[in-house]
Amino acid sequence: MLDQPIARIRNLRVQFCTTGGLAGAVEDLSFDLHAGETLCIVGESGSGKSVTSLALMRLIEFSGAEITDGRILFDRKSGAEVDLARAGSDLMRQIRGNEIGMIFQEPMTALNPVFTIGRQLSEGLRHHMGLSRKEAWARAIEALRDVRLPEPERRMVQFPHQLSGGMRQRVVIAMALACAPRLLIADEPTTALDVTTQAEILALMDRLKRESGTAVMFITHDMAVVAQIADRVVVMEQGRKVEEGTVAEIFEAPQHPYTKTLLAAVPRLGDMRGKPLPERIDVAERSSHPPVPVRGTDAPLLRVQNLTTRFPIRGGFLRRIVSNVHAVEDVSFTLMRGRTLSLVGESGCGKSSVGRSILRLVDPLSGSVDLDGTDVMGLDAHNLREARRHMQMVFQDPFASLDPQMPVKDQVAEPLRNFCTHRGDALWDRVATLFDRVDLPRSFMARFPHELSGGQRQRIAIARALALNPKLIVADEAVSALDVSVQAQVLNLMLELQADLGLSYLFISHDMAVVERMSHDVGVMYLGRIVELGPRDAVFETPAHPYTKALLSAVPIADPRKRATRSPTFAPIPSPIHPVGYRPEPSRYDEVAPGHFVLHHDIPLS
Repeated sequence: MLDQPIARIRNLRVQFCTTGGLAGAVEDLSFDLHAGETLCIVGESGSGKSVTSLALMRLIEFSGAEITDGRILFDRKSGAEVDLARAGSDLMRQIRGNEIGMIFQEPMTALNPVFTIGRQLSEGLRHHMGLSRKEAWARAIEALRDVRLPEPERRMVQFPHQLSGGMRQRVVIAMALACAPRLLIADEPTTALDVTTQAEILALMDRLKRESGTAVMFITHDMAVVAQIADRVVVMEQGRKVEEGTVAEIFEAPQHPYTKTLLAAVPRLGDMRGKPLPERIDVAERSSHPPVPVRGTDAPLLRVQNLTTRFPIRGGFLRRIVSNVHAVEDVSFTLMRGRTLSLVGESGCGKSSVGRSILRLVDPLSGSVDLDGTDVMGLDAHNLREARRHMQMVFQDPFASLDPQMPVKDQVAEPLRNFCTHRGDALWDRVATLFDRVDLPRSFMARFPHELSGGQRQRIAIARALALNPKLIVADEAVSALDVSVQAQVLNLMLELQADLGLSYLFISHDMAVVERMSHDVGVMYLGRIVELGPRDAVFETPAHPYTKALLSAVPIADPRKRATRSPTFAPIPSPIHPVGYRPEPSRYDEVAPGHFVLHHDIPLS
């Protein structure tokens, strides 16, 4: 690490222009960035982390804000020093993407939906590095291979909407790393990624900074990731720096109360080991003890048998089906009343497709879905609509699942209106009760989604899902985009609702620590199949399948003394695309312990 910093932020102030005047987002912020160093900036939503990153790239001006004070001194590759806070637009265009790269949090908004992945990835290489079209295309394929994206040649000709969320995030990371920038700003880069891909991306960024001396400014709410990669940490609260120190100082001897609160909210793998599940939780005990799952019942609510979902790929002049994506292949499980079954696995393994197939948001190819005695697969459109009163979904991105032009009270009331369950004053009384249930003030009822934080929007999505008193809720990455303290609040809320209402959750996630805390049973998915299924303690404490062991070994630990001593190595994920007529082998399982099943036949891990 060099002594001379390559970026120096001094007394930075960023303010937003609002109808009520200027509102401060960042106040009097100062820190240095050294070559070959990873500086992590942590804090809750609204603390000013992302605003700081956008200010360094001078993108904040496109968001209705301005830098009103301070300096951002940056040493360019040529050795010249420039104050980015006052640099002209032409100079910033030369610096962005070439000398300062940025990985954005939301990949769908960072990618242009009308251009192919290849065009977007090769554009920066041609502009900044002067490569020919052919050279840029070859370098772009190599960049996708570096971030472990399967079949990079095929991905180059696809559009963003044809990729999963995790795959899109890997494309954005590849774009930021392609030109080997002098400073890399990573704004929540691994939020949408599973643990194995996250481990490889973190190792890739670590290798980049060691080999090229790149400085990394890493913005995250995942304290376990901070413990694994950070050299120094800056803690922000309400736009101000409240603490700065080495990673060891922050984790082992935090000084500020806010830092201590952040560290206390981190879910840690192994926290649930040996904890018995209670029959019920008394209301009086909830304030003094973090909620844990109640025991639930042994009565089946949802039975899924041999579920198979495939997506056709068309090609040729006549647009015939030439192959199929085997998204879900011969999946079977049973979910009991009042219990939580979690599906975990890497991006693209089929876990979200399972949830959507059960709700018939995607029509499966074959299999059976029985919800409390109702054959969901055999229902016509009218009866399926009625059945959906008993099964609801909470999506990953609450802002995308809410209508930006409707007050949130109308969105919570919409299911009640659609099924004519409440009218007049009774309807609004029910909506107010739902706001109480998810711990939101009734004064928020008239607000719009953009006036709420991410955690508050997710609570609105949960309230809407609860409106019709469903028996089953499918939570698809419902807390992955939330910072640790808000994530803890939403998880506690879901556990309390399960204890009070007897809800059953199909919980889809890539966060193993969250899954351990929420689950009664766990199913591990790989290439569309469940490779291991069993009680939570059996899967986490005595994993039997090699893939489950790989997932658990890749989970970062919120302790800088337990950093991984070597870079993880994972085999490339095989393609789930097979030609028409391909007949996969049916799933057969060995019962290695009571209720603990492991896939019998081998599936390729490479």
